[in-house]
Amino acid sequence: MNPRQITVLGECVADAFPEPASASNELALRVLPGGGPANTAVSLARLGSPTRLLTRLSDDVFGRLFRAHLESSGVDLSDAVRAAEPSTLAVAELDATGQAAFSFHAQNTADWQWTADELERVDLSETACLHTGSLTLVREPGGAVVEEFLAAAAPRTTISIDPNVRPHLVHPDVYRARLARWCGLADVLRLSEDDLELLLPQASPERACDLWHAAGARLVVITRGADGALASLDGERLRVPAPATRVVDTVGAGDSFTAGLLHHLGARGLLGGRLTELRLDDVADACAFAARVAALTCSAAGPNPPWRDQLTQSAAVGTA
Repeated sequence: MNPRQITVLGECVADAFPEPASASNELALRVLPGGGPANTAVSLARLGSPTRLLTRLSDDVFGRLFRAHLESSGVDLSDAVRAAEPSTLAVAELDATGQAAFSFHAQNTADWQWTADELERVDLSETACLHTGSLTLVREPGGAVVEEFLAAAAPRTTISIDPNVRPHLVHPDVYRARLARWCGLADVLRLSEDDLELLLPQASPERACDLWHAAGARLVVITRGADGALASLDGERLRVPAPATRVVDTVGAGDSFTAGLLHHLGARGLLGGRLTELRLDDVADACAFAARVAALTCSAAGPNPPWRDQLTQSAAVGTA
């Protein structure tokens, strides 16, 4: 039987959202478990994909929150590393449209301390797709170790990468310097239009897709918020509209889109290699499904992706 598991590698971040406090000299924070890769893993598991998260979990109060959240969503943590370092904290400020700007407290935290020994023990024989990205690929000392792990895995599993640029923590030049190497490893590259602007200022989405195809990525998807998504498969392009939704905030929407895309491809047996059987119609269907998953995520507070039955219910409502 073909491998069906999707393995996600990356960080867990405590997302803190300011709330009204009881006194003018106080600040109240509501903390939710987040982090781009962790959000993607949760979304995949809730959709029904067998999902494993390779992460370094602290035993502090946030680490215990992450573990409970991930396990209750069905994520396999059997290969998670118990880390001595503290968890990463991000404080979010939402604008009037629900877009979040994060400030990170990430110095010497657990997420970036990967060693070669920790990843050498990981068995990928049942993994159809290995997904990673975000700060895990650019924060040292672990970033170089993760790249080596991807390079070793690439000949036998589909590789998916989401750069998820965080310019206040890591300068975009660091991402730019590594992006061509990532495209050489990646079969799927999913990023937002904000990432595009930071990585290739002034470049059109179509021009960016052509550059990243030339560097090696077969499928490039650029998500554009309310304007939907642009997908490019070896230069063949299509646009997918975003479903109408009531936006509470957009936290985790891109991560959920990635999860919806990979779940849909995996459920149809299209993951597990270099995507040689993938066709543009497959991409259109997968992106339409992913857009629905992202829209439902936007309708809830924080990184709270939908469960599979919620997708079924929303589809029934849409056709009623």
